[in-house]
Amino acid sequence: MAKRMKRKSRAAQKSKPRRARTVKPIPDGYHTIMPYLTVQGAEAAIHFYKKAFGAVERYRLAGADGKVMHAELKIFDTIVMLTDENPEMGRRSPRALTGTPVGLFVYARDVDAAVRRAVSAGATLKMGVQDMFWGDRFGSIEDPFGHDWQIATHKEDLTPREIQRRWQAQPAAAPGS
Repeated sequence: MAKRMKRKSRAAQKSKPRRARTVKPIPDGYHTIMPYLTVQGAEAAIHFYKKAFGAVERYRLAGADGKVMHAELKIFDTIVMLTDENPEMGRRSPRALTGTPVGLFVYARDVDAAVRRAVSAGATLKMGVQDMFWGDRFGSIEDPFGHDWQIATHKEDLTPREIQRRWQAQPAAAPGS
């Protein structure tokens, strides 16, 4: 004798689990490693990065106190995340730490123009743009929030051996360096 199947209610039919969508482990537009900057004055930092690097603001989450809890900017082809300093959560800016051990290395199509633009927006020139022994034209700045930016345009493809030879041929290179 065949078992009689009970019919499910409409609510039960509607609550059927849907097929899971495939979610990418790394979302489109993001890289596997991305900078996350902590600053004193995120609002001003966002304005500076727009002016200095042509950043495009993608997203901002403000806290109840009006400070930026999380923001995402697209600078060149990279998403840069940033937040206002929050010492209670262990988030301290380079200004609070009186320096930073971390730098951001950026390849730009025109390093000279990129450094000029950043300096005119308020960055401090740390090292003027010059051709370097490793094959890049390179300069560095410090932004008004204490972050170091090394900016370069790649000019030559060199082997590690060629780079080492050029390094040792420099007048200031010490033996064994």
